[in-house]
Amino acid sequence: MVTLAYDRQGSGPPLVLLHGLGHRRQGWDPVVPLLADRHEVVTVDLPGFGASPACSGARWREDLSAAVAAFFDDLGLDRPHVAGNSLGGALALELAVAGQVASATALAPAGFWGTWERRWALGLLHTVRSAAFLPAPVLRAAARSARVRALAYGLLVGRPDRLTAELVLADALAMRSGVAFRAVARHGREYALRGTPQCPVTVGWGTRDRLLLHRQAARARALLPDAWHVDLPGCGHSPMNDDPALVASVICRTTGTEARR
Repeated sequence: MVTLAYDRQGSGPPLVLLHGLGHRRQGWDPVVPLLADRHEVVTVDLPGFGASPACSGARWREDLSAAVAAFFDDLGLDRPHVAGNSLGGALALELAVAGQVASATALAPAGFWGTWERRWALGLLHTVRSAAFLPAPVLRAAARSARVRALAYGLLVGRPDRLTAELVLADALAMRSGVAFRAVARHGREYALRGTPQCPVTVGWGTRDRLLLHRQAARARALLPDAWHVDLPGCGHSPMNDDPALVASVICRTTGTEARR
C-alpha cells in the first residue's frame, strides 16, 4: 500500500483536490483559503509526484484512481467531494463513474483529445520536464527572469505574470523529481473515459488553455451531456493561479456550497 503525502485544513464536507501530470499538491494553494471555510480541504500528491512514492502501476483508471480511492479509505473519507485539474480532472471523473465521490469538478480534464492534440500535450509536457533538468543555478536564474517565466509558463497558465520566481523554481524541481512522470504519460496515450458519472459533475475549461486546447470542451459536452459545463474566461490550463476566486466558486457550486469571493 502506498502512503500519499497530503495537507488537510478547514472544516465542513471533505473535498479532495487532485493535481495534474508533473505537478504537486501546492498547485492548489491559491484556491485552498477560499474553500477552507466551507470544506475540509485535502490536497494530495498523486503517486510518484511531489512527496508521494510511486505505486505499483501507472494506468490512470486501474492504478491511479484506485490509489486515490484507497487514500480516501486511509483518511476515513466516505465519498468526499473531489476536484481535479488535467490528469487530476480525469481521475476525478473516473472516481465519479465508480460512484466513489459525492461530486466531481474537472478542470481541463485529460482524455477528451484527438490524436494530434494528445501528442501535442504530452510532447509539450515532456519538453517542459526536460528543461527542468538544467543545472539548479541555471533554473534559479531563469526563474528570476519575468521574460523567461512568461515564455516557459505562457503555455500552461493564462497569467504567467502572476507567478513568482520561487513558485516557478519549486514547480520545475517537482516536475523533474516526479518519478512516475514517464510511465503515467505513456499510459495517457491509451486513456479515454468510459462509463457514466454517478454524481453531480462540472467540467470547467480555460478559454486560454494552450495545452489541452479549449475546443476539447466540446467533446466533453458531447460525452457528458448531464454535466454542468462552464468556460473559465482568461484562464489557461491550470486556472488555479489565473483566477482562484472563479475556480473556488465553480467548485463550491458543484459541491452545493457557496464560495467566498
